[in-house]
Amino acid sequence: MKKVYVFFADGFEEIEAFTQVDVLKRAGADVVMVSVTPNEIVVGAHDVSVLCDKNIDSCDLMDADLLLLPGGMPGAQALSECEFLGKALQRQVKEGKPVAAICAAPMVLGKLGILQGKHATCYPGFEGFLAGATYTGASVERDGLIITGKGPGVSQQFAFAVVDLLFGADKVAELKAAMMVEA
Repeated sequence: MKKVYVFFADGFEEIEAFTQVDVLKRAGADVVMVSVTPNEIVVGAHDVSVLCDKNIDSCDLMDADLLLLPGGMPGAQALSECEFLGKALQRQVKEGKPVAAICAAPMVLGKLGILQGKHATCYPGFEGFLAGATYTGASVERDGLIITGKGPGVSQQFAFAVVDLLFGADKVAELKAAMMVEA
C-alpha cells in the first residue's frame, strides 16, 4: 500500500487538502494527515477545522511514498517555516521519491531549491518563489517526480495526477468512472 503524508497548517485551503485525501484514499493509498502546528486540530482558510491523524513531531516520514502540500494562505507560509518538513522534502527528493504541491505551496519547494531546472506551476502571484523553475502556468504540471498545481479549481485534476504517478493511468480511469468524472 502506498503511503502518502498530507501536511496541514492553520490557513490551509480546504478543497485542495480534502480532495487529495479523498481521491487518494479511493485509490487505495494509506493517507496520513499531519499537522505542522503544536495541535492536531488545524483550522482552514475558510474556518473549517480538521483533526489530523498526527502531529509532525510524532512521525519520521521515512516510510513515505509521497509528500503532499496543499496550498492556502497563511497555511503555505507556515509549511515553508516548518524546518522538519523542509528537511523531509529534501530527503524525499534526494531519495528519488515524489512530492506534490498545489496553489501557494509550490513556493515551499521553490524555497528549498527542489524546483531547480523543473517545470512548475502555482497560484498566480507566487511565481517569484519558484526559484530556478520554468513557470508554465498550466493547471497541473508534472516534471519527473514533482507535481505542482495552480489552485483550488484544479484540485481534482491535481489529485488524479498524483494517483497516476503512484498507481498508474488505469487506476485514474477506474476512479473517474466510479466518481462520474467526465473526460
